Amino acid sequence: MKESPKAKLTEGPVGRHLVNMTVPMLLGIATMMGQGLIDAWFLGQVGDRALAAFSFGFPMLMIITSVAIGLGAGTSSVVARAIGAQDHRRARRLATDSLLLSFLITAALAVIGVLTIDPLFKLLGAPADMIPMIRGFMTILYSGIPFMVVGMVGTSSMRATGDTRLPGKLMIAAALLNVVLDPILIFGMGPIPAMGLNGAAAAALLARGTMFIGTIYFLVYRLDMVSFNKPDPAELRKSWGDILHVGLPAAGTNVIIPVAVVLITAMIARFGPDAVAGFGVASRLESMVLVIYYALSSVIGPFVGQNLAAGREGRIQLSLRLCAQFCLASGIVIAVLLALFSGILSSLFSENEAVVSVTRLFLWIVPISYGAYGIVMVMNAAFNGLGKPMPAVYISVTRMIVVYVPLALVGMQWFGVAGIFGAYAIANLLSGLMGYVWAKRTAHNLLAVSQVHADAATGHEQQEREP
Repeated sequence: MKESPKAKLTEGPVGRHLVNMTVPMLLGIATMMGQGLIDAWFLGQVGDRALAAFSFGFPMLMIITSVAIGLGAGTSSVVARAIGAQDHRRARRLATDSLLLSFLITAALAVIGVLTIDPLFKLLGAPADMIPMIRGFMTILYSGIPFMVVGMVGTSSMRATGDTRLPGKLMIAAALLNVVLDPILIFGMGPIPAMGLNGAAAAALLARGTMFIGTIYFLVYRLDMVSFNKPDPAELRKSWGDILHVGLPAAGTNVIIPVAVVLITAMIARFGPDAVAGFGVASRLESMVLVIYYALSSVIGPFVGQNLAAGREGRIQLSLRLCAQFCLASGIVIAVLLALFSGILSSLFSENEAVVSVTRLFLWIVPISYGAYGIVMVMNAAFNGLGKPMPAVYISVTRMIVVYVPLALVGMQWFGVAGIFGAYAIANLLSGLMGYVWAKRTAHNLLAVSQVHADAATGHEQQEREP
């Protein structure tokens, strides 16, 4: 049954809304992150070379995912504000136009990616004998990028309505399908030959394709958020402009991270393929333990977007404060647990002591900054929801390019791999404080300006009524 979305995030307890929206996304993202860890575990059974090849490809996958997150952030921001303003027709048009825009952009990126596999991964320091393995893996993944990204952008429109249960269910279903397909395609079963690393890519392609189909179905038949009417060219351009106003800086914000990781991977590659494999395992573990912050950042944008359009500054400020408090408290717990279980977690993915030692070192150093990193993610998402994406760009550039990479270069010279990891922790701590202060100030200024305009409009109307 179709039901028009209402601005339900502008009323009711703030904390309850955040919890109710975050839990389904937490389950969905956690399942997908867990599937990524299972991928790494299966590939570890294939061999350290497969795991290292996978790790070389991980930053490129992060870049593509960052583009998807950016387009999704732009979509979520404009759709949420349209819903907050009670303009369902505009919300529907924006959701529809975002799907077409994301497909066109990512199809072009996929073609570029396939054509640049060999020179790019040679530049990243991949050994020549690993290039064929990387080429086969990345070609399959690139071919599924448009469907993956369109599916992610579609779920962003769902979240903009305040509905996170449907996106959560879709993510869980896709992740479970991927886990089922992984051993079949990686190791072979019956008439299906063993595909190794390429099997992991094929499983991901099939799972994301299924999620894409489910997303479109629910957008059309459950939420009434897709229009099949031919768009007016002027309105289409306006929709794309509004989406990209937030989407391009948001994509840039997210792309900065994997670009820096590419540089860091190249630094770590100087210590050998085992160090790269260990860093790859640590990155997968990091993604898993930070899942709560990914979930929280995926819901704060729609929340502040709807409340901005409705002029509810108090609700926005309270949401930012509650999120920051939660990030700091949970970050301490995460750091302690990872330090205690670093040895066990590291050995799950490889029996090579060199790989295990790098992973364990990462888990001793970096997690002390995860609470601050969570604040960065949530505040950057809040900027996008407010329709002011540039502060998030500045914070991310400061964190990754101004602080992390230069400190990593210095730290590598003095302390080796440990110096690189220490630089990462320092960058997180500094940018967390910066993001929180800036986000609260931005929200206040936006609502103050809106109130001034509203007061001026009210005064003008009163003057017109006077004889």
